[in-house]
Amino acid sequence: MRHKRSIPNRGLRVADQIQRDLAELVRELKDPRLGMVTINAVEVTPDYAHARVYFSVLMGDAQGSQDALNEAAGFLRNGLFKRLAIHTVPSLHFQFDRTTERAAELNALIRQANAQSAKD
Repeated sequence: MRHKRSIPNRGLRVADQIQRDLAELVRELKDPRLGMVTINAVEVTPDYAHARVYFSVLMGDAQGSQDALNEAAGFLRNGLFKRLAIHTVPSLHFQFDRTTERAAELNALIRQANAQSAKD
């Protein structure tokens, strides 16, 4: 019995390609709730059935953007299906990524602490 060899890092490459394609597809959405969205990362399950898509919002409402993206998930998945050369295109699940927001808060705190220590 022969076993099918898995291609090394295929999941990572597929996730990376999905991230790039979604970045282009999201720009085509006309939903007014959608802010300036950046696709930060994509995690794909080993069976390629689901993909968790992490995004941040530069301008606009995070919750409104998340709702708009999750409602447009079918449209975006269809767009991916036309672009990707894989058998199974995963269902998309969008989740707001607070990393950039936290980084900005930490930078502000560091600047504040530095300014305070300069006074002392």
